[in-house]
Amino acid sequence: MNAKVWLVGAGPGDPELLTLKAVRALREADVVMIDDLVNDAVLEHCPAARVIPVGKRGGCRSTPQAFIHRLMLRYARQGKCVVRLKGGDPCIFGRGGEEAQWLRERGVEVELVNGITAGLAGATQCDIPLTLRGVARGVTLVTAHTQDDSQLNWQALAQGGTTLVIYMGVAKLGEIRDQLLAGGMAADTPVAMIENASLAHQRECRSDLTAMAEDASAFELKSPAILVIGAVAAVAAVVEEQKIAACGSSYTAYGVPAL
Repeated sequence: MNAKVWLVGAGPGDPELLTLKAVRALREADVVMIDDLVNDAVLEHCPAARVIPVGKRGGCRSTPQAFIHRLMLRYARQGKCVVRLKGGDPCIFGRGGEEAQWLRERGVEVELVNGITAGLAGATQCDIPLTLRGVARGVTLVTAHTQDDSQLNWQALAQGGTTLVIYMGVAKLGEIRDQLLAGGMAADTPVAMIENASLAHQRECRSDLTAMAEDASAFELKSPAILVIGAVAAVAAVVEEQKIAACGSSYTAYGVPAL
């Protein structure tokens, strides 16, 4: 496993969510370039590797992407096994695709290793099924932060009938609310805001579309956090209230059918 770059997803934070393939790559790595959101416990799998922090965080001083590209290329051309370790999944808002393309254009072998993305893990930890028969026929993952400040098609998202999972949206909660309301989404649509998905200090704030910005402010919601918007965000509230025992009773008050 020489002269190769692995673009590895470390998952949302819980080190037990790391895949076996990710562990294998880490064990054989000579160099590990690690993002800020990767749990340090993951590094137990690469005790002999050189670890280089190359963090990128919104609103914070970040390692330039061009520098990360050149550093991966330099070590790969030295015959090193390089692991670029990213939080979540490398190809879900993780720049995995562009990094793989850049390296392959320069003759470097690249392999992508999936990780569990925060939108999935955070929802699961809160007992939220992102899809549910009769309620949500799909799930849409979007980011509220774009490199060129271009706008999403909010009307399509509001009327698509899928659960929305929004990344990097904490600083734009008011804008997200306004755009979805303008697009036709119901004002009382349930919302879950999940901070530090899968970690021991994960926190969640339940709200609805109209109140989510104010509730998040009172809750002091901070990044990293994901938003789950849709009827399924009410399922966990029902489960908590009924303590599972009354699962035959109606969920219809929340827009969710009886199980």
